[in-house]
Amino acid sequence: MTPPITGHCLCGAIRYRADAAPLWQAHCHCESCRRATASGFTSFFGIADGHWEWIGQTPRRFVSSPGVERFFCPTCGSQMAYCAEGFPGEMHFYAATLDEPQAYEPEVHVHWSEHVPWIILADGLPRK
Repeated sequence: MTPPITGHCLCGAIRYRADAAPLWQAHCHCESCRRATASGFTSFFGIADGHWEWIGQTPRRFVSSPGVERFFCPTCGSQMAYCAEGFPGEMHFYAATLDEPQAYEPEVHVHWSEHVPWIILADGLPRK
């Protein structure tokens, strides 16, 4: 993805803008992310702190487990971002919120050991 990178929630109340390229792009299969998004897996990209900002309304924050925060729109419920003590100095944005989702280029599947068996993928990406 080439900056600026922008995205928004379903209702448009919360928007973000990043002025740097992603640190990484990945599909996550962990149970926590699946439950948070009600999907088989979710897709993220990481942006270094200091290179992104919220525009419009500020999202609500939910501490989903120790050291993990998830950000969402209090109006429409869209999941917007994730941060964790295990990934200091970066925010993880949900790729499905991108204004240009076709620019997203996943590099890896993470937490593959937790994937659900009805997810069958043949994209050739590494599985960790």
